[in-house]
Amino acid sequence: MGDEEGAVASDANDATLVQLRAWLTRHDFPPDTRLPAERELSDILGVSRGDLRKALAALEAEGQLWRHVGKGTFTGARRIEVMSLADIDRETNPAEVMRTRLLIEPIIAREAALNATSKHLEALRRCIRRTHKATTWRQYETADNELHRCIAEAADNRLLLALFDALNAVRRAVVWGLLRNSTDRPSADHHSFAEHDRIVEAIERRDLEGAGKAMYVHLRGVERSLIEPDGIAD
Repeated sequence: MGDEEGAVASDANDATLVQLRAWLTRHDFPPDTRLPAERELSDILGVSRGDLRKALAALEAEGQLWRHVGKGTFTGARRIEVMSLADIDRETNPAEVMRTRLLIEPIIAREAALNATSKHLEALRRCIRRTHKATTWRQYETADNELHRCIAEAADNRLLLALFDALNAVRRAVVWGLLRNSTDRPSADHHSFAEHDRIVEAIERRDLEGAGKAMYVHLRGVERSLIEPDGIAD
């Protein structure tokens, strides 16, 4: 193709793109509206299907449209497919769960230090006492789970709490009960007791950095317990 022919083709493509933009602007479709099939749309605009495909591809690259093979072309950005919790349970593993906890829960602890009310602090102390009074691993795990959720509630952020609940549901399905000590209950010097105390004390002091760091240290201990033969999943 010579320079003159290439320029004519480019002009045609540009013209088709301008027409397509104008047509979409006039109709002001809401997101995820299915556009007419290519044959019909090319007739509407009075352009060739080849030029229309190039214009559609240009708008898709800009995020103005998205296409699904076999279903058609839709307005707006491509819809994100969100996995269900059941799907995540099957796809993830304990290492991923712990890495995600290490990323999210220290932030939650920081927010708890900033936003906790006196009622939240009372609830945290009750959870601490229940962990110490546990006579079986199951009782300890239940109290531990309540403590971590109380911290998430103290963050006073509904979206963070929803994220925590989703993560916790996956954690319980993937990790909970994977490992057990030979004893019937946590030993008096179990690492989590002192670590929990430090987290709650930092929250009470409104020490954001201290709360986040204490939660991170605690979860690293939990992570080690998952890979050591005599560990216990927190």
